[in-house]
Amino acid sequence: MRDVLVYSLLRLAILAGVWWLLYTLTSFGFYLSGILAALIALLLSILVLRRPRNQAAERWQRADERRRARKGEKHDEDADEEDALMDAEVGSTPAPDDEDTAGKADEQTASATRRRGDASR
Repeated sequence: MRDVLVYSLLRLAILAGVWWLLYTLTSFGFYLSGILAALIALLLSILVLRRPRNQAAERWQRADERRRARKGEKHDEDADEEDALMDAEVGSTPAPDDEDTAGKADEQTASATRRRGDASR
């Protein structure tokens, strides 16, 4: 928890410092300075805070692994039933050949073109 808190406080300090600098040293307004400060602070935190960010990420990952181990693996019965239905459908219908599919697509395109031609007359 300490790693996450340190990383968050460092990011907030960078944001506040950049915002104050932009607001006092430029003619930008309060809100524009805040928006620019957020973007600059984001970039600076990526470049400067690599080690605290990695420590916080490792902490989050360990906590997530402990939570998953405590809860156990989640079993989704609906997904199993859907998979069984999909497997049954795939097994019962033969796969179309590439040539048959292309021929049907050409026939459908020609049919649609003829219908448009008839409608424009």
